Amino acid sequence: MESVSFHKPMRLVVSVIGKALCIGLMCLLPLSAHAERIKDLASIAGVRDNPLLGYGLVVGLDGTGDQTSQISFTEQSLRSMLVQYGVTVPPDIQIQPKNVAAVSIHAVLPPFTKPGQKIDITVSSLGNSKSLRGGTLLMSPLRGANGEVYAVAQGNLAVGGLGVSGADGSSIAINVPSVGRIPNGATVERAVPNPFANTKNVTFNLHEPDFTSARRLVDAINSALGTEEAQALDAVSVEVRAPMDISKRVAFVGYLEELEIEPGQVAGKIIVNSRTGTIVIGNNVTVGPAAVTHGSLTVTISEDVQVTQPNALANGETVVNADTAIDVEQEQNRMFEIDRRTTLAEIVQAINDVGAAPGDLVAILEALKQAGALRAQLIII
Repeated sequence: MESVSFHKPMRLVVSVIGKALCIGLMCLLPLSAHAERIKDLASIAGVRDNPLLGYGLVVGLDGTGDQTSQISFTEQSLRSMLVQYGVTVPPDIQIQPKNVAAVSIHAVLPPFTKPGQKIDITVSSLGNSKSLRGGTLLMSPLRGANGEVYAVAQGNLAVGGLGVSGADGSSIAINVPSVGRIPNGATVERAVPNPFANTKNVTFNLHEPDFTSARRLVDAINSALGTEEAQALDAVSVEVRAPMDISKRVAFVGYLEELEIEPGQVAGKIIVNSRTGTIVIGNNVTVGPAAVTHGSLTVTISEDVQVTQPNALANGETVVNADTAIDVEQEQNRMFEIDRRTTLAEIVQAINDVGAAPGDLVAILEALKQAGALRAQLIII
């Protein structure tokens, strides 16, 4: 017997959405006010990381390097390096080593890093090298966005991935063997100029723009200092007059970063991930007056195959008859009314009471938003 079902409207069926709904409900529980440190809510203007980028060669690979017949820049780089050390390869001779790979090198230079200090680097294959395992990065300069060299990288790679292939073309790969890291693999050669010690004021930039948080930050700093040294520039920046002596400035900023404030509550948001089925419901989400009903129609078509066979001595023919049964089922979901200023936790409870699935919650939220009853930003990613 074959059974075919048609659903109208089609429901979103995602196994993980039920768990995500529980997480969303937990987010709706009343949150007690709590204070957070300024250093956790804001950063100081000008105190930031600086990305570095370089190009180099990894040697010593076990036959997993670039195929220079297909990747020409690896051979060009190898020729240029050999010329610097007095080795000249005739132009008519093609270099085809299997133990060399061209790589890109990137790193992050933390603020206030001084020459001589070490930073970690990440090395990634640029050509068709299958694995960088066992390779050694030759000395390579790392440049900033202005083209200046700020560090020099070199060292043995630590590769977490593994790749193995056979003569018949079969292969197996674990993680990504074409990327590796070198802890403390670069030495800083130049410091990045920082305006921290050269300005009269220190500016705190909030991670999340909020006028309430900016006002409370100003009030907390002025209350701690006993003067009107802090002023808000906008919803992000708060400017504070600081001592010009660098040692006093460091102590001053360290003291301010430990102050605690209660950040302002963010606007109500509902985030729906359509790819994974995750629903996250933030705080301060309310719903205005509305009436909601939601149901579905299910049509089931079943076919039974019946075979009619004649007697042994008769001259009849075997006949196959199809017995079709059609069943229509419609859910009898009740309509429920939403009162003024109802919280979303109560809405979800009402939806669960009428038997709506978590997938139906998405459709109801979209309809409430279009009706103007949802007091929150509905963001679908």
